[in-house]
Amino acid sequence: MDGNFFQELGQNIGHLLHGNLQEPVKSIGYFGIWAIIFAESGIMLGFFLPGDSLLVTAGLIASQGFLNIYILLFGCFVCAVLGDNVGYFTGYRLGRKLFAKEDSRFFKKKYLQETESFYAKHGQKTIILARFVPVVRTFAPIIAGTAAMRYKTFMSYNMIGGLVWTFGLTLFGYFLGRVIPDVDRYILPIVIVIILISSAPALWHLVEPRLKK
Repeated sequence: MDGNFFQELGQNIGHLLHGNLQEPVKSIGYFGIWAIIFAESGIMLGFFLPGDSLLVTAGLIASQGFLNIYILLFGCFVCAVLGDNVGYFTGYRLGRKLFAKEDSRFFKKKYLQETESFYAKHGQKTIILARFVPVVRTFAPIIAGTAAMRYKTFMSYNMIGGLVWTFGLTLFGYFLGRVIPDVDRYILPIVIVIILISSAPALWHLVEPRLKK
């Protein structure tokens, strides 16, 4: 890969963020798609990237023969899992150091203890559900590492979440492209509905305790 690849990738990310999805995805190809999935899954600066819409659109394009669905699925899954691993170890090695010092306004030891307690109780489902919530999926593995969630447990649910997210959304776009004519016109509304539906369990989990009180 040369400098032109990364320059073109940066230009196409701008198109993706503004809803012009199909042509940029065709342009960046496998490596561009995988790079975005990797970055959004575990690099803090990747939180703004459009992972959900990218997977659905990539599946749609694969249904038209521009990409091989099997290569696409395998690469997206691997990059999603690897990205979360990077996030986990970033939190484990750097995040915990922030709480090792004296208490400050934002970094107090009690916050770390509360986070550790939360991940001990709800960490498994958090890692899976976070995959379907924009922004949250970027920071969930980082917080898991900061909370020192057991790595074997994290990795198991990371793989489950990565599999369901990448295969689910990509195959959804793939099969829509095979059965609905001109489905590309409806990609953005479809993605918004997917985000709302997939975010519902996580939002309910946050609201339910307050409703009970």
